[in-house]
Amino acid sequence: MKKTILMTAATLIAIALSLAAPAQDAAKKDAAVKPAASPSQAVLETWNDIGRKLTAMAEDFPEDKYDFKPTPAQRSFAEQLLHAAGANYFFINLAHGQKLPAEEDPKREQYKTKADVAAFVKKSFADGAAVIKAKGDKGMDDLLTDPNTHRPVRVADAAYSFIEHSGEHYGQLAVYYRVAGLVPPESRPKK
Repeated sequence: MKKTILMTAATLIAIALSLAAPAQDAAKKDAAVKPAASPSQAVLETWNDIGRKLTAMAEDFPEDKYDFKPTPAQRSFAEQLLHAAGANYFFINLAHGQKLPAEEDPKREQYKTKADVAAFVKKSFADGAAVIKAKGDKGMDDLLTDPNTHRPVRVADAAYSFIEHSGEHYGQLAVYYRVAGLVPPESRPKK
């Protein structure tokens, strides 16, 4: 009797699995695997993602808190954004073969309003995206000379360096939000 029950159970499981397999195969065919992004597409997607996050913060943070500093020794919220966006031009100009910016940080006095700062952030990422698109896949392996180390660096590696730099400042700005009693846009529940 026990053998019959076990054999029946095993048969039912085998039938269930055999019926599920074609359904899984059909689901796999419907969800076609996308090809991997090309080298320039991968850089561009990552560049645009951090640009989107910083732009969202620039447009979201209350203007009356733009000069907020968690401690006196730190940059203000606006200065953090200006620094991150301004640094992008060290990549953009280098990739274009142009002279590097004279100063690391744009002056807050030049960007008096929230709208001014947000527009600068947005423009710096748009300008970087344009460089990446113009270089294309073949251009990602072009060599640039790092102005600090005087060593050759690939365009893609230089771009990722500035993406990472922007990510560091994004993390700092997320803390500014929390210290100011606010929730960063990326941490809010999705609608």
